[in-house]
Amino acid sequence: MTATRFFSDNAATVHPRVMEALAAANHVDTAYDGDAISQSLDAAFSDLFETTCEVIWIATGTAANSIILAHFVRPWQGILCYEEAHIEVDECGAPTFYSGGAQTMPLPGRGAKIDTEALKARIAGIRRDVHQVQPAAISITNATEYGLAWRPDEVRAISEIAKAGGMKLHMDGARFANAVAFLDCAPADVTWRAGVDALSFGFTKNGAMMAEALVFFGGSGGAGVRELKKRGGHLLSKGRFVAAQIRAMLADDLWLANARAANAGAAALAAACGPRLMHAVEANELFVRISAEEAADLRARGFDFYDWGEGAARFVASWDQDAEAVAPLATAIAAL
Repeated sequence: MTATRFFSDNAATVHPRVMEALAAANHVDTAYDGDAISQSLDAAFSDLFETTCEVIWIATGTAANSIILAHFVRPWQGILCYEEAHIEVDECGAPTFYSGGAQTMPLPGRGAKIDTEALKARIAGIRRDVHQVQPAAISITNATEYGLAWRPDEVRAISEIAKAGGMKLHMDGARFANAVAFLDCAPADVTWRAGVDALSFGFTKNGAMMAEALVFFGGSGGAGVRELKKRGGHLLSKGRFVAAQIRAMLADDLWLANARAANAGAAALAAACGPRLMHAVEANELFVRISAEEAADLRARGFDFYDWGEGAARFVASWDQDAEAVAPLATAIAAL
């Protein structure tokens, strides 16, 4: 384990049990997603979420978000999202690309959560005619881009607006495990029970090598999803290696244990940051007020992290960086 890497959980190590699962999957089986491991995903996720799920593996979070949204919207429609949502500022227009032209429609909020009143006002201000883009989906991120967890009642409030407008609700769950670990709730409580139609369930940031899951609830998947995946170049010939990672992460709730470890590391750092924190620390990301001189001092000591605009930085604790592993950074921050 390393105590220096804090710029992203994308750079974390692969969990040993995932590596073991990859080795175990190295046998002859049907190609693409017809293998036994891929075919077991629906049942495994249905057990986890306590409802019938349709699940499709994929290798990247960008593709997971984009294919779900492309399935929910037509090229001339729109996707309502927070103004700094990952799909808006960090995916190079992929949702628009995969959907053939659908427009993202950014909205304000606090802590990267859409403001419900702004959402209602935006929808109310759209004329119902052929001249204006009609929203067909709302996308929220849990945990958010600022590391906050959506509570079930908050998700439900967005869902009610979506349903009233005939829209689908998508949840970008790149750090879904961290949100559930913080909330200490059933995965169902913050997804389909709260009105979510589909979830991009992230595993790569949480101990997998490259594995995400498209999880459709309530029959919201179906015809067209696999065609979007194939057409986008994401139907891997040996897909069992992606499915094997996911099954390993689900076994004995490894996904949750890893998230709890990352959250614990972030909490230990938060205690050292004190009033420097820009947002509450509810998952594994910290946004910290720090001067350029202080940032240079930390980097000189061997710690890496993202600058987050002028006078701020982002630190991310990973599944392999528990409270003990982050102690050197915590000590250095406290001494600034």
